[in-house]
Amino acid sequence: MNFEDGTWLNEPASWRRDGGHLHVVTDKATDFWRDTHYGFTRDTGHFFAAKTAGDFTAQVRVRAQYRELYDQAGLMVRLSSREWVKAGIEVSDGVPMISSVLTIDRSDWATAPYGQDAGDFWLRATVAAGVLRLQVSSDGKHWPLMRLCPFPEAPSYSVGPMCCTPERAGLSVAFSDFTVSAPLGKALHDLS
Repeated sequence: MNFEDGTWLNEPASWRRDGGHLHVVTDKATDFWRDTHYGFTRDTGHFFAAKTAGDFTAQVRVRAQYRELYDQAGLMVRLSSREWVKAGIEVSDGVPMISSVLTIDRSDWATAPYGQDAGDFWLRATVAAGVLRLQVSSDGKHWPLMRLCPFPEAPSYSVGPMCCTPERAGLSVAFSDFTVSAPLGKALHDLS
């Protein structure tokens, strides 16, 4: 799979495909969130989704210059508006943080300092046998674990690049090296 195989959920006003790249400029007040703490639900973020045939591993390279609170870009896995995960870099307290939001009816939110170049990084998601594994990489070669959690089993998933700017418009994001394959089946602490 590549960017030719995707379809938009909440297509942005400004985007283009260029060879193996997907360029997006976010619209204003876009986000994915359900209920927790803030008490609202938003399903307006930009998501370029490819369909899988069951369990999978997907990865993508993300390049962006984050500026404002909640600017975010990364990878999303989605079954419905009530069952999804998004992961990537998100600005929190003035700092680009590695972030993931798992939503099964309600959203959680986990962040941590990234310690690498937040403007250029890779994400990998693997879903197999009801388990979601997220990994992040600064070079596309070494893949430390970011999150491991239960995730609903399904005959097919939507997966692909995601970006949002809840507080503004205009985050420019370049996605590349997007692949979807059968689950890699690597040991949990295999960093390759």
